[in-house]
Amino acid sequence: MRYIAIRLGLSVVLLIGVTIITFVLTNLVPASPVTAALGERAAGDPKIVAAYKAAQGLDKPLPVQYFVYLGHLLQGNLGTSIGTRNPVTQDLAYAFPATAELAIFAIVIAVVVGLVLALVAALRRNRLSDQLIRAVSVVGISVPTFWLAVAAYFLFFFVLHWVPGSGRLSAIYDAPPRVTGFFTIDALLAGEPDVFADAFAHLVLPGLVLAVYTLGLLVRFARSSILDVLNQDHVRAARAKGLPAHRVITAYLLRGALLPILTIVGLAFGSLLSGAVLTEQVFAWGGIGQYAYRASTSLDLPSIMGVGLIVGLVYITVNFVIDVIYGFVDPRVRVG
Repeated sequence: MRYIAIRLGLSVVLLIGVTIITFVLTNLVPASPVTAALGERAAGDPKIVAAYKAAQGLDKPLPVQYFVYLGHLLQGNLGTSIGTRNPVTQDLAYAFPATAELAIFAIVIAVVVGLVLALVAALRRNRLSDQLIRAVSVVGISVPTFWLAVAAYFLFFFVLHWVPGSGRLSAIYDAPPRVTGFFTIDALLAGEPDVFADAFAHLVLPGLVLAVYTLGLLVRFARSSILDVLNQDHVRAARAKGLPAHRVITAYLLRGALLPILTIVGLAFGSLLSGAVLTEQVFAWGGIGQYAYRASTSLDLPSIMGVGLIVGLVYITVNFVIDVIYGFVDPRVRVG
């Protein structure tokens, strides 16, 4: 419990740091937030500008503005979006589950396929299968995700017609009653199998596109970690004892290589949860990435600050969970 409490305390400190960085960077933007909010014509009227600044607290010194901002955060108030005119928390509550659904699908595919390929490559080191798997991983890391998204969309939708179009659902279906924000899960909970099938079909292509880079990265790191463990004495002893291959793999190889693999998976999952901006734009996914793109192009500062805070919170939460898992997997981490 002491280990978890320390990690939790560090996470809180990091989160406060994220709020400071988000606030400072937003205030360093050269464009005027008043002009973005009011428009050119209204921003030319000093009375309107003064009234807006007073209402938003922009007439106060920056340190005071920060503590006002922090007080609003503690109340769950991220301000009002200039673009949508909705509370930023409401917009993010709608967008984040869309990104989370996509990220979870992508990371599951990447982890399952990546670990299998890494294990095959490590056990068949320097053979043809190892060479081919390493070549695939290099391609996965090297190909730009936005280019892959455009190419995959063109090929599988426009040319082959294997997948549905952009968005999370076809136009003939209404979104299922909102429970989790995941269309696939909500459709199942509502007893709408046709909506589930359509939502899953829309999920497959963008999910696979996002999984490619993570898969390539995971194969390289997992293969290296498994090779390091494979040459250790306890693994050689287990194999010499004649233990079944599946037991050697699960109880010795994968467990010994787990810590560096967890690090890569955690960072990749945090990145996916933060929103793949261009991929979501290509597939009109309606998640955090697309929301961030629209906010940045329209200088919607409350939304930009909200997205920045969510991104920081995601990384801090993922790192906290990974640290806790570290402590359970390897007791030496807790003692240290």
